[in-house]
Amino acid sequence: MCALLSKDLTESGIDPAELRVLDVGAGNGIVGEELTKLDVETIVGIDIVDEAAEAAKRDRPGVYDDYLIADLTDLTPKEQRSLDERRFNCLVTVAALGFGDIPPEAFVTAYNMVEPGGRIVFNIKERFIDEGDKSGFQSLIEEALDDGTLEFKGEHHYRHRLSLAGNPLNYVAIVAEKRTDLA
Repeated sequence: MCALLSKDLTESGIDPAELRVLDVGAGNGIVGEELTKLDVETIVGIDIVDEAAEAAKRDRPGVYDDYLIADLTDLTPKEQRSLDERRFNCLVTVAALGFGDIPPEAFVTAYNMVEPGGRIVFNIKERFIDEGDKSGFQSLIEEALDDGTLEFKGEHHYRHRLSLAGNPLNYVAIVAEKRTDLA
């Protein structure tokens, strides 16, 4: 994910140090730590699970400028202000879309916090962007790309891991540029 973002930043002439990243579903901070290796200086994590923040603070102290425990589908006015004040220009979410962990409504809320021209970086299981997907992500992503809300910059298809049954779980990583807010 970070290599795909790095490639796009290089091609676009964007200094990673200028990014103000919102790491949605930040978990224990693995992605935040990888972002710091790209020289990203401002990273805010958000997760809905208290234990995630505890793990990030324990295992990766100093990676996040702030780490909020909040529900993106039900932000308090204080949480909303705190996030809006950051003026994010990059959203990253890894391995959390499509399973109900981060529903489309939460993704839209986070997406709309990113300034136009910002980067949207996510991965998703391929079946969640196939025709017939019931999670809501296929139509959300397809419509955003079709109407110009989101400008595609790059993708990488890969085997994320094997299931417990030994079957491959195929994902696609996507980097795009936000043009406008999602409705």
